[in-house]
Amino acid sequence: METTNTKAFGNPSAEKPLENMTIQRRRATPHDVEIDILYCGVCHSDVHQARNEWHNTIYPCVPGHEIIGRVTAIGNHVKKFKVGQMVGVGCMVDSCRECEPCKNDLEQFCESFPTFSYNGPDKHLGGHTFGGYSENITVDESFVLRIPENLDLAAAAPLLCAGITTYSPLKKWKAGPGKKVGVVGIGGLGHMAIKIAKAMGATVTAFTTSPAKTEEAKRLGADQIIISKDEEAMANIYKSFDLIIDAVAAPHDVNVYLNALKLDGAMVMVGLPEVVDVAPFNLVLPRRIFTGSLIGGIAETQEMLDFCGAHNITADIEMINMADINDAYERMLKSDVRYRFVIDMTSLKA
Repeated sequence: METTNTKAFGNPSAEKPLENMTIQRRRATPHDVEIDILYCGVCHSDVHQARNEWHNTIYPCVPGHEIIGRVTAIGNHVKKFKVGQMVGVGCMVDSCRECEPCKNDLEQFCESFPTFSYNGPDKHLGGHTFGGYSENITVDESFVLRIPENLDLAAAAPLLCAGITTYSPLKKWKAGPGKKVGVVGIGGLGHMAIKIAKAMGATVTAFTTSPAKTEEAKRLGADQIIISKDEEAMANIYKSFDLIIDAVAAPHDVNVYLNALKLDGAMVMVGLPEVVDVAPFNLVLPRRIFTGSLIGGIAETQEMLDFCGAHNITADIEMINMADINDAYERMLKSDVRYRFVIDMTSLKA
């Protein structure tokens, strides 16, 4: 198989910072799309993987799964895309395509495990996949996404993870007119959940520990803001929500939010705290649902992008150069970003 050397930024081990490196990419096979990467979002998962905090990282690791770029070449069987088109690549670049979840457009739950954009098995070259902190990427057309022309490309990059991670449970649990939706945590995921839930027509309440975020939450579209440390305010919302999206990755008490759910209300975890303690009576009296959600399939991700295009929704971002990524990781851990870093990938070429 024909390959090409590509400049990238990654780390050789968990203990080392990200640095310049050279990786191999395959040239387009018949169903492939070659993409020149213009922007790549920075997700908290990138930090977890780069530092082996989930104990499954394969090195060298090149993170990045919120990829926006321009098509530079296509295989001779490609029908969906053309050279020059702006496209996106999210968290997955392949799956088995044969199991029941894959056949039902739920590739993220592939029974053979989806091939993630980085740290997954590379079925073409062997070894493992490398992500979007690189000059270019080659992806099967079935896992490439169309970007609505009206969206700012850099600000659209986080939609490919943060956007679909929140859109999917909001759609699954039928957020819309007449529904009361709560969003816990106003960060990279939470700020997207507020925007999308509001665009769906729901009445949106933002929960935050910081009174300083009140005006921010209103700007993002929240109808109500509750300071979760205010015991009286929390007591006043007992049994009042249809759906709560919990986007907090740090340890926290989920039971105070479960108490805010109506009968058959659902609380969906999209943040990933290491441990969650749930009091069983908060689920059985009244009957409530406590569940989680993982990104979305390719069809649903395209649906999300089209929805965001129709409602002119993008992420609030801070643009950085590739050389700033190690500092950005430290800032992200301190919540010092409003609300998502995006790398200008032309800085890697420079």
